[in-house]
Amino acid sequence: MRIWDLSPGYLNRGSLLGEHRELHGMHSILVNAKLGYSNHPETLRWVGALGGLVERHNQLVAEMALRGYVDRTPLAALEEPVWPSDFVDPPGDQITILRNKYAGREGGRIPLPSDAQQMWAQHKYSVMARSPEEAGRIGRDLAELGSKAAVGDLARDLVLLLRRRPSEGRLANAVEHMWGHVRQYATPDEVVRARSGVAQMLTLTRRLALRQAESYLVESTALSDLAVFVATPVEGLEPA
Repeated sequence: MRIWDLSPGYLNRGSLLGEHRELHGMHSILVNAKLGYSNHPETLRWVGALGGLVERHNQLVAEMALRGYVDRTPLAALEEPVWPSDFVDPPGDQITILRNKYAGREGGRIPLPSDAQQMWAQHKYSVMARSPEEAGRIGRDLAELGSKAAVGDLARDLVLLLRRRPSEGRLANAVEHMWGHVRQYATPDEVVRARSGVAQMLTLTRRLALRQAESYLVESTALSDLAVFVATPVEGLEPA
């Protein structure tokens, strides 16, 4: 039993759907006080963090939708998600675990990062939606450190940052930046619809990014991550 802390975009099809199943099992254990796996380290760290578990479920569902899957087992939302204070394996180690697991096999939507700069590029818009100040700081720090920047340290910082809920204004700003990558591929009708709201703009950005194989967005955590926070469901996507 494992609930990953990294973006679901790094998971391949089997791991993504497998975590979704296991998360529902863990939710049932915690809500119904079941004994099965109740003493498992993964279960124990989610005790008292049911809201965070629901939020992780929402992240998985957003990534599943991006790949053409429909979630038919929603979990009731909780107002304030509380997240575990520890990890079974640190996020940097989780990258190594997945790299070994996927050796010679299909990977996830987002390639496992080979260095800190690549990982930052994959997370830039997700962080921008939470804190432009943090985005600027991380960018400056990585530019200063260069090849000395540690993937493990950055991975942990990014996991914690992406647990924050973005404000409406910052979310809209990040989506506007993402839209700029694919607007040139939009039809006049799609351009008009994109102006109707953040949810519609994100839906069209996701669709166009997949259709045009726009690599920067296709390999961005924000392509699924930000869909969790839009006012209406992001629907009608084509499978990746």
